[in-house]
Amino acid sequence: MVQRAYRYRFYPTSEQASVLSRTFGCARLVYNRALDVRTAAWQAERRRLTYPQTSAMLTSWKRTEELAFLNEVAAVPLQQSLRHLQGAFVAFWEGRARHPRFKTKRRHYDAAEYTRSGFRFQHGQLTLVKLRGPLNIRWSRPLPEGSQPSTVTVSRDPAGRWYVSLRVVDSTVRPLPPVQTHVGIDAGLSSLMTLSTGERITNPRYESQDRARLARAQRVLSRRRKGSNNRAKARLRVARIYARISDRRRDHLHKLTTRLVRENQTIVIEDLHVRGMLGNHSLARAIGDAAWSELRRMLQYKCAWYGRDLVVVNRWLPSSKSCSTCGHLTDQLALSVRNWPCQRCGSWHDRDVNAAKNILAAGRAVAACGVGVRPQRESSRTGRPAVKQEAQRATAGLSTLKGGEDVKRRMLS
Repeated sequence: MVQRAYRYRFYPTSEQASVLSRTFGCARLVYNRALDVRTAAWQAERRRLTYPQTSAMLTSWKRTEELAFLNEVAAVPLQQSLRHLQGAFVAFWEGRARHPRFKTKRRHYDAAEYTRSGFRFQHGQLTLVKLRGPLNIRWSRPLPEGSQPSTVTVSRDPAGRWYVSLRVVDSTVRPLPPVQTHVGIDAGLSSLMTLSTGERITNPRYESQDRARLARAQRVLSRRRKGSNNRAKARLRVARIYARISDRRRDHLHKLTTRLVRENQTIVIEDLHVRGMLGNHSLARAIGDAAWSELRRMLQYKCAWYGRDLVVVNRWLPSSKSCSTCGHLTDQLALSVRNWPCQRCGSWHDRDVNAAKNILAAGRAVAACGVGVRPQRESSRTGRPAVKQEAQRATAGLSTLKGGEDVKRRMLS
């Protein structure tokens, strides 16, 4: 069974919006106050506080005159914010994330999570604790038949839109019938991706389409006096443009990834270091607009849902410089060169299609042997140039997985 979240737009009354806004603020305050206490305890005494200890602190905070207003909102979202903080610390201790940071009103989405004791869902109506009346939800798609939400998350985005997300067990998600097709994907900017079949997926560039409109709205915002109502209206216009861009991009990625998962049994992609690439200020905006990380995230969970295989090959694989026909590695290949001939076999290659074919071949090798494409890092005593040494390691990983040049040629063909 797959746990899945269904998100819907809803329109609260003025009273409901007021209560939910206070809930968002209280949950953020509890999170920040608990983070401050836990950080101070570690710095002063090298002592780790746990969730039960911070939960007891929350009870004592509610009894003080300074924080008595915490009793005016539902207790469940406040407890959940402490659980989220505990999860953030666990991820930090295990090395999977950085140290938790304080939440600010401007940089974080407003959200509050309710568990089963904090809401009632009956006959298609959702009612939250300390909220008068059910939520006016637009049911754009039905929930799985007979499902009951385990948690409900209410959120408000910077554009002022309200959403409710219901987490349910979705019995309709089942593995798809197996197919015999496999595809390698080379991500890019001129084309969002190039497939090993030769197909190119056009990059829609949603951010660049609305760039002029966004620039005008931001100029208007910069001229408004801070704290004024006109500045709040201008900020909302900017946020709505950003929301339009992100909504269109997300819709396109969902359609694209669903199609790839339905049509292919194995999907092979590169392990791109997107955060490092964003350091290139000439390409950072285009890379962010392409949303490669979101593309990979969608492929990961959809492949898990529908019984497909997603293989991620090493980022140092010289996919563009290797001939997909004979495996010959070209020493230098400038980024401006989009088509090139192989010096060994004479094959003429399109740079992106050739890279996608090599990525697919590397993914097949990984799937067949269960090992990485590149062997472990060797000592630097050989004195070889670093770039050349990395390229030799990557090609060696392809040729030695099953031993021999012939195997490598068969996999690359």
